Amino acid sequence: MKEIDKIAYIRTENGKILSSRSKGRTKFYLPGGKRDNTETDEETLIREIKEELNVEIVPSTIKYVGTFKAQADSQQEGVIVKMTCYYADYEGDIEPKNEIEEIAWLNFSDIDKVAAVDKIIFQFLKEKGELF
Repeated sequence: MKEIDKIAYIRTENGKILSSRSKGRTKFYLPGGKRDNTETDEETLIREIKEELNVEIVPSTIKYVGTFKAQADSQQEGVIVKMTCYYADYEGDIEPKNEIEEIAWLNFSDIDKVAAVDKIIFQFLKEKGELF
């Protein structure tokens, strides 16, 4: 079984979660991505969020949320994505950059707009009272 290792950013505000949609895709995903070579989780998070959302993660505020696994979107059956998720504060104004076409604040009723692993995360955050 193949596993895709990704780092993701969780930002919730007013019962909604920050999500992004890449160019050419229909589903929304949590911002983040794959690590480069020997990057740590934190280094990957900081780089990916700068590349995708054009904001600076405040390193001292990074907090582990959880690791979630599900069938990878747009991959053959049996390819699993492992999403290691973090909270953090940021500086700057969020705007789509590079491959990101759209930024949206989604609530739990938007669960059908996201990939399988994000659905698990949406349910987790709903149970914690962070997503309405």
